Amino acid sequence: MKIKVTLFLFLALLVVPEGLFSAGEEASAPENYFLISNLWILLASLLVFIMHLGFACLEIGLTQAKNTVNILFKNLAILAIGIVTYVLIGFSLMYPSDWGVSGFLGWSGLALDLASGETVDLTSNYTYWTDFIFQAMFAATAATIVSGAVAERIKLRSFLLFSLVYVGLVYPVLGSWKWGGGWLDELGFYDFAGSTIVHAFGGWGALAGAILLGPRLGKYKDKQLVSAITGHSMPFAVVGCFLLWFGWFGFNGGSVLSGDGATISYVCLTTLLAACSGVVSSFFVSSIVQNKPDVTMLVNGALGGLVSITAGADVIGVYASIFVGLVGGAIVVLSIIFIDKRLRIDDPVGAISVHLVCGVWGTLAVGIFSQNQEHTILKQFIGISAYGAVAFVFSLIIFTVINFITGLRVSEQEEIMGLDISEHGMEAYPSFQIYNTK
Repeated sequence: MKIKVTLFLFLALLVVPEGLFSAGEEASAPENYFLISNLWILLASLLVFIMHLGFACLEIGLTQAKNTVNILFKNLAILAIGIVTYVLIGFSLMYPSDWGVSGFLGWSGLALDLASGETVDLTSNYTYWTDFIFQAMFAATAATIVSGAVAERIKLRSFLLFSLVYVGLVYPVLGSWKWGGGWLDELGFYDFAGSTIVHAFGGWGALAGAILLGPRLGKYKDKQLVSAITGHSMPFAVVGCFLLWFGWFGFNGGSVLSGDGATISYVCLTTLLAACSGVVSSFFVSSIVQNKPDVTMLVNGALGGLVSITAGADVIGVYASIFVGLVGGAIVVLSIIFIDKRLRIDDPVGAISVHLVCGVWGTLAVGIFSQNQEHTILKQFIGISAYGAVAFVFSLIIFTVINFITGLRVSEQEEIMGLDISEHGMEAYPSFQIYNTK
């Protein structure tokens, strides 16, 4: 991975105009800054793209081998569906030029504005196409979050239909409330890179889906016993964690939306510290609660720290970011256990705890630790509540309608057999037999 990134940067430098890093006559200062900013945001987009591989590896690692093909199929399809949908309608809804319902619902016309894409404005930090690519990666992430919580028992076509509606319509409308200059932006609600707008949004959809689907077979055998359905590959889970962590530097760093070196460096630092402190606190808490340290809790602790800092990575102090990550790593462990044993909601990968619970905490943390006095807990709470109410209710409605039309859950026989065979007719790990051809 390091070799690939290094090679990409080398190739990128080859195409940078001569004089970019010097005060020559051929390239003015505004043009230099524009080129650097645009290149950085494109690179950040590719880092976010890699996060989808991380989601896929993490999800297959924490689930049973018999559902691996199904999970890989979903993660690949979600990315494609999310981006195509975002081209056709999502981008126009998220960044409206005209508000039909002031601050709540707007529209910029069908598909991308080709005329805007042909114009290079040096007063901006990036091109129209770069803006779309970066934002489209975020849109696809929202549906990927839901995938883990409903894994191993949802019908493929039902999940893809949900993703189409949820990412194509609900996500961009709610995103416009802040990032599109809507009513929450005017209120002063702050979410730098999406603890609520992306992660908690996906978490609300995950919660709705897990509730309506019910637990996997054998998960809750009676009122007292909770059976652990262990994942089949811890190496895959840990690799997925590292890929997500790596991509998060683009997720947060790219959200600076410029080539401002000082701000990018600061955001990457707070992101790194929150992730590390999330690992540390999840290690201690899981060791105390479960008696032995659990690597899956460390994985979710790192992700919990990352989600927690995402809302305020640019406005929360360095030492405060450590505390934010410590709390995120601790509450993700407690939340996973509480949701599993007390609420008896089956979430195979802990997506609800990582993205919803830590997303809420991280957004509130902006109101507590932000160095900007205009960011208050009240404003943050209003934003969290608004997004939560609408996202959860619409998730329930979409899942309910889909259940009425096609059904949500596979049959017991299909679940026992595994979705790889029942949905795809193939296995991720087939048993190869060597035949003697002599």
